Amino acid sequence: MTNTPSNLAIIQATYEGTSEENGKNLLAVLAPEARWTEAAGFPYAGTYVGPEQIVAGVFQRLGTEWDGYNAKVHTYLADGDRVAAFGVYSGTYRKTGKHMSATFAHLYHLKDGKILSMEQYVDSHMVQQALTAQ
Repeated sequence: MTNTPSNLAIIQATYEGTSEENGKNLLAVLAPEARWTEAAGFPYAGTYVGPEQIVAGVFQRLGTEWDGYNAKVHTYLADGDRVAAFGVYSGTYRKTGKHMSATFAHLYHLKDGKILSMEQYVDSHMVQQALTAQ
């Protein structure tokens, strides 16, 4: 029997704690060449490579542009080296003061306990509505 955490446990640890714990856990398991793809239509759309780009391009922006931003997972599915997380984003965009709630799916590919890639699928229309002032 091995004490190595399962791929499912690795991904769960990036969602189930405080924001600080989740961030620490994520940084610990990102491969140096990890590819992180944010969906078209999402404000941070594109592919970020490596922990520095991922943190600067996605997580620092989420932390500074939104109030109460949260990614709450309700379902995980694991199949070998792939783990999917399904849930709901919520938060208030600071520039407009508009709140949003949008469904998402994240598909992770792992190898040897490290995240090689993440691809985001999201209801970007709900997010875009929060970004625009009326």
